[in-house]
Amino acid sequence: MASPQLVNLFKSILHNVGVVAVGFGVAYAAKWIDALLGLHGFASGYAMASGAVLLAAGFSLRVWAAFCFYQHRMKVISLEPQGALITSGPYRYSRNPLYLGGNVFIFFGAGAVLGSPAALLITAAHLPLIDLFIRREERQLEAQFGQAWADYKSRVRRWI
Repeated sequence: MASPQLVNLFKSILHNVGVVAVGFGVAYAAKWIDALLGLHGFASGYAMASGAVLLAAGFSLRVWAAFCFYQHRMKVISLEPQGALITSGPYRYSRNPLYLGGNVFIFFGAGAVLGSPAALLITAAHLPLIDLFIRREERQLEAQFGQAWADYKSRVRRWI
């Protein structure tokens, strides 16, 4: 029988393969927008290498953050307030490593790999919406964890 750590790692990896697929799906759809608007792509070795580094960093960060959630028996995607305040692992450096890894690193990385200006613009444009989600979650965390949340919030930045 597999250890709980191994199961949590496997779940974390599988969950985040889907996030990479979504990132590439958005970037691929954005290539159609590029063509429709007459935007020229930027295919270069530098753009592809930079995108690959962002993808790898985002995937790794998300796997680490998801692993922390699974270790605390929490769901990565939940509209309900979480049962624990995680302040270890990547949460020592960012209050939102899942959003940072996926919505920033993976989405920008996929756009760079495919050389799509529209993908980069769409990614940048959706970040204020993500910030609204984060602020809603922060109000839930404040209500649920009180002073522990306030202390954590004072030590760790929202993004990086």
